Amino acid sequence: MKQLLLTFLLGCGVLQASACDICGCFMGITPYDNQSSFSLMHRYRIFNGYQALGQSARFFPDHVRPFFPTHLNQDAGYAHRHQGDPTDYEAFRVVELRGKYFLAKRLELNAFVPYVMNTSQINGRQLNVAGLGDVTVLAGYHLIRAIETAGVQSRLIVGGGVKLPTGSFRRVNEAGRRYPLLNQVGTGTTDGFGYANYIGSFHRVGLSVNSSYRLASRNAFDNGLAPSTATFASLFYRVPVGQKVQLYPSAQFFYEKTKGETFEGRLTGEHAMNNALLGPGLDVYYQNFSLNTSFQLPVYTARTNHPASAGRMVLAVGYSFKQTRYLVHRAVTKATFI
Repeated sequence: MKQLLLTFLLGCGVLQASACDICGCFMGITPYDNQSSFSLMHRYRIFNGYQALGQSARFFPDHVRPFFPTHLNQDAGYAHRHQGDPTDYEAFRVVELRGKYFLAKRLELNAFVPYVMNTSQINGRQLNVAGLGDVTVLAGYHLIRAIETAGVQSRLIVGGGVKLPTGSFRRVNEAGRRYPLLNQVGTGTTDGFGYANYIGSFHRVGLSVNSSYRLASRNAFDNGLAPSTATFASLFYRVPVGQKVQLYPSAQFFYEKTKGETFEGRLTGEHAMNNALLGPGLDVYYQNFSLNTSFQLPVYTARTNHPASAGRMVLAVGYSFKQTRYLVHRAVTKATFI
C-alpha cells in the first residue's frame, strides 16, 4: 500500500434514475492495483429554489431525508406544474451494488445494480417512487500503466459501456396518467457511453481528470434524453497513517451538461442542465477495506424554469481482493503499451 496506484473510474455519464446525476459512476480513489472489488454506494442529489425568482438553493430543504424517503412509493396528488413555490424540490437517491473484475491485467469489467428512490414535491404535493433502476455494464482498458518511475506515476483508462432498460418506466397515477420521465425509476432506453480517465501523481500528490459522453435511445413512448457530457477533476493527497491505513483528502470539481428531455427526437425544453459543482472528498483505506466520501456544492448553475442544482453527496464502502489469475491472457497482456 506504499505506492499510489489508482483506478479512479469516475464520471461515466451513466443516467440511473434521472438526468439529474449524470456523473453516476463514481468509484473513488483506491491504492490497490489490479484488484477486483465490490462495494455498496449511496448517492444523493438535490434540486430546489427558482433562480429567476431570487430563491436560494439549499442542500437540505425542510423535511427532506437524504438517505431514505419517508415513503418509498406514494402519490399525494402530485402534478408536474412548476409555479414558483419555494417549497418545491426534487431529491434523487440511489443505493447501488457495484462489482469490478479484471479480465486481464489491463482490462476491467464493471457492473452497477441500482435501487432508486426519487422524491418530487411541487406546489405542496409530493410523489415518491422507488424500485430497481437501470443496470449498467462497462469495460475499461488501461492504455498507459506506468506504475512507479522516480516517484512519478501515470495511468490512462479508456472505455465504454451500456445502460440497460431494467428499471420501470411505465408507472402511472390513479387516473392512469404516466408520470414524467424523470419521476420514473428507469428510463426505458438503452444508452451507450464512452469515457477517458487520466491519473497522474508525483509522490503523494495526484490529479485525476475524467471526461465522458453519453448517447441515449428512445423508449416505447418515444421519450429520451439528449446527449450528455460530464467532466470530473480531483486533486488529492496521500496521507499514510501507520502501516495499514491511508487517507486521501481531495478537492473535487464536477461539470455536467445536457439539453434535457426529448420527445419524438425533438427537445422539449424540460430538464436542461448546465452545472458546475465543487467540494471536498475523503477516502479512507484500511487493509482491503475502503470508505469513500464526496460532497459538492454548486459554483455555477445555468438558469432554467426548474428547481436549481443544490449539490450532491456520495458515500461508499467497499472491499478489494488481489487477483493472481485472469480469464484473458495472451491477446491482451502482450499488447505493447506503456
